[in-house]
Amino acid sequence: MAIGDPERATQNRMIAQLCGDLSGQTGGLGWRYLGDWHKRVGNTNIEPGLLHPWLVARGYDPDVATRAITQLQRAARMDGLKLYEANRATYDMLRFGVQVTPGPGEAPVTVRFVDWDDPTANDLGIAEEVAVSAKNPKAYNKRPDLVLYVNGIAMGVVELKRSTVDLAEGIRQTLDNQRPEFIRHFFTTVQITFAGNDMQGLRYAAIQTPQNYWLAWKEESPITLPLERDISQMMTPARFLELINDFILFDAGIKKVTRPNQYFAVKAAQDAVAARKGGIIWQTQGSGKSLIMVMLARWIREARPEARILVVTDRKELDEQIEAVFGNTGDKVRRAKSGADLLAALADPKDRVVSSLVHKFGRREEDELGSMIADIQRGQIGAPVGEFFVFIDEAHRTQSGKLAKAMRMILPDAVFIGFTGTPLLKSDKHTSLEVFGPYIGTPYRFNEAVEDGVVLDLRYEARDIDQRISSPKKIDEWFEAKTKGLTPVAKATLKQRWGTLQRVLSSKDRLEQITSDIIMDMEMKPRLIAGRGNAMLVAGSIPEACRLFEIFRNSGSVLAGKCAIVTSYTRNASELTGEESGMGETEKQYVYRVYDRLMTDLGTDEEAYEADALRKFRKEPSQMKLLIVVSRLLTGFDAPTATYIYIDKQMRDHGLFQAICRVNRLDGDDKDYGYVVDYKDLFKNIETAVEDYTSGAFDAFDAADVAGLISSRAEKASEDLMNARDAWFGLLDPVEQPKGDEQVLAYFSSPGGWESDPEADEKARRRQALYKLAGAFARTYAAVADDPAASGVNDLELAQYRNEVERAVALRDAVRLHSGDAVDLKQFEPAMRHLIDTYIKAEDTEIISHLDDLSLIDLVASKGAAAEEALPKTLKKKRENVAEAIENNLRRLIISETPINPSFYERMSELLKDLVKKRKDDAIAYAEYLAKIADLIRAAKAGHGSDYPAAISTPGQKALYDNLGRDEATAMAVDEAIRSTAQTGWRGNKMKERMLRRKLVELLETEDAVDQVIEIVSSYDEY
Repeated sequence: MAIGDPERATQNRMIAQLCGDLSGQTGGLGWRYLGDWHKRVGNTNIEPGLLHPWLVARGYDPDVATRAITQLQRAARMDGLKLYEANRATYDMLRFGVQVTPGPGEAPVTVRFVDWDDPTANDLGIAEEVAVSAKNPKAYNKRPDLVLYVNGIAMGVVELKRSTVDLAEGIRQTLDNQRPEFIRHFFTTVQITFAGNDMQGLRYAAIQTPQNYWLAWKEESPITLPLERDISQMMTPARFLELINDFILFDAGIKKVTRPNQYFAVKAAQDAVAARKGGIIWQTQGSGKSLIMVMLARWIREARPEARILVVTDRKELDEQIEAVFGNTGDKVRRAKSGADLLAALADPKDRVVSSLVHKFGRREEDELGSMIADIQRGQIGAPVGEFFVFIDEAHRTQSGKLAKAMRMILPDAVFIGFTGTPLLKSDKHTSLEVFGPYIGTPYRFNEAVEDGVVLDLRYEARDIDQRISSPKKIDEWFEAKTKGLTPVAKATLKQRWGTLQRVLSSKDRLEQITSDIIMDMEMKPRLIAGRGNAMLVAGSIPEACRLFEIFRNSGSVLAGKCAIVTSYTRNASELTGEESGMGETEKQYVYRVYDRLMTDLGTDEEAYEADALRKFRKEPSQMKLLIVVSRLLTGFDAPTATYIYIDKQMRDHGLFQAICRVNRLDGDDKDYGYVVDYKDLFKNIETAVEDYTSGAFDAFDAADVAGLISSRAEKASEDLMNARDAWFGLLDPVEQPKGDEQVLAYFSSPGGWESDPEADEKARRRQALYKLAGAFARTYAAVADDPAASGVNDLELAQYRNEVERAVALRDAVRLHSGDAVDLKQFEPAMRHLIDTYIKAEDTEIISHLDDLSLIDLVASKGAAAEEALPKTLKKKRENVAEAIENNLRRLIISETPINPSFYERMSELLKDLVKKRKDDAIAYAEYLAKIADLIRAAKAGHGSDYPAAISTPGQKALYDNLGRDEATAMAVDEAIRSTAQTGWRGNKMKERMLRRKLVELLETEDAVDQVIEIVSSYDEY
């Protein structure tokens, strides 16, 4: 190969690699050369002259073979069908064959056109320059460069370009050929289309796949030349036929062929299934987990006749999505409607694929669940029938606790495979390993998916809304008037509930600023203006979501009729029982009113309203521009139109990462990034989440980690219970005999009123301890009661502990009421909401980040969080002081100090002022922090020098230039040596790295210099 070789030379090399020579005998990778069909008359996608002899050689009667070919040709003619429909019809015939009745009274014969089990048993041929007549007589005929024929049936088409021409031209040429004016009819049997050149290798896709969605294969190989490597990996007979048979899906009008990450995940899972071992498949958000499930399920059912699949998820929208994805690909799914329906489905072998919400395993009480298991065992309920494989979606959420245990009881012999878009964090590790086992295959991380063009990178913007207290005096007057007669502890409880940063941030004035901000974006951001993109707003709570929704609906803006609220809330009048205090509207009453008015106005219910909103959001983005959510739709919700996500909720780890990935789906040329707009200073959490999900930090979780895990946890639970029990009885020791109700109340409370009791402060301290220890006793008992035998607790001991805990909880509640510490929070909700909304004002939004030209991958790669170490000490100290003095300790101090120091935060205004000050100080520090990160990252990306020779253009070249004495010739020589020598996956591979070192030693003087270069280029993805 030489740069600039004509296309003809590339084509010759490809034929030589596939066929060996032009003799017409099988050679090379296992194909035979059929000839140059440029001038051959009557070229078609089904060549009976090749197919009929092969069928006869397989033992079919010649007449049966002829009639089978006629059926296939009829399906491939596209009579009245769209290309997708005709291609699907022929695909089914190719996979399963056709039935032909040899003669009257004879049994039908299934004629199979391909031997999928033994690739070498097929007649595999390559024809070049296949001239095909166009449908439109005025159009030029078309001539695909190469066509891959399997037994005379065209299943692959290749368009090649010379090394100096972008293969995108080959993609467009293939798409042109599929137009009705040209040779669309030829593609009714074609399963995979390819385009390639020597420099970029191959790209591949199913029919009618837009250019942006063509894929590159990604697999380790010792072959360094891109085209030769890709051909060797995708076009061996076994791989080519396997991709067609096991890894093509027809999904709701779109034909799809597997991505490499999906292929290797399924292959790894196939090995696990064969060994009947469970595990967890980690594929990053947006990389096609649902299709992995479908492809794996199809393979399992075809490979194991008794196999049945149960797909379990924990969200309604995911349950619906699973049903849709399986259904769209032709697999009938029985979606369980209830626990009883699920059990009936499991007992009915006709239902090969069943889907269910995980909660259907645990809606009954624990004793009822045990009774249900017993009924199954006694045969009163049909026992599950078949060899079960259970797919658990979003495994990190659905794998633990009683529900997982119930699933194991009902399906004791099942193989459990978990699917997750995020890695197992350390907190999830133990329970996940117990239920599933280790990871299956290699995790596919966020940065890999971005690099492969599977999902989009994300960009981040922090926005701040400054707040101020308008009238401290009126706040105090209002608070005292509304809480007159409460004990200090009761007032402290009220302050604890309402004197929080979250309440301050929920003020009406601030929420109005957020809505104004988003309305402005809708009129300013190109993709939002164009109506091709839309946005999601994550609110901190359902009441806040309702308030935001009402503000938008009443705004008179473009969003007034084009936004929807989608939460877990469903109206239920029984929820309003006990809410009415006569003091004003509570939060529950407010939420009910908003939903009731909305549904009444629209003449619908929550389910229909949500379905319509999501349909418009996905299909008609200009008609549904904004979804307001709280926790719904933040996982498993795929909407390529979603471009912006506005976050006004504290989030971290799985939840945060999954939320920001709602906007990373590909969707046309005008969507280059997903955009994250943050109102809650979440950058560190976002950066940490992305780093977790792009690093190998959570890879090394294997089955060995499970050893001793369950027993050690049970031992700890038993130890905690004993400690909590001892502390509880120690608290009661000083109570006078006989330690009855009267003595307990006298010890902890003030029967004559706290104002006249000289021991009031001491008793307040005792009550704080009582409330804390009773709760700890109850929690530790619950942990042991979940599995008493594992903790070494027998039935008599368990009954004794339960009685003691019930007594402790009853004492706690009685003392709280008797002392006046109990406060009816519902009664005060309207007054406190009025206080927050009236006296906490908000200023206009301000963008405080300057990261708009940097993606999240940039930020993680540059280790932005390390920038905090470079912050000025005064700034770091200010951040630490503010956080430590207020954020970490404030609520604890309110409760623990008020009873003994009534002056501490005696005024509600002081508490709110401190919270607002904290918010302001943090915003200032946060802005400086982000600015520092931006400076460090830009410096890292730009290199040390500001001016570079014209040839030094990439980040990697700049780094080499800066570190090799700013010698252009040396830097470019090293760059070229690395690009020509470094093999895919050289990092961490000793053999491949040794090869690269040998090349670099020829150019550099010392081993130290080679070490330095290796270290530098390891950080750059371009090498």
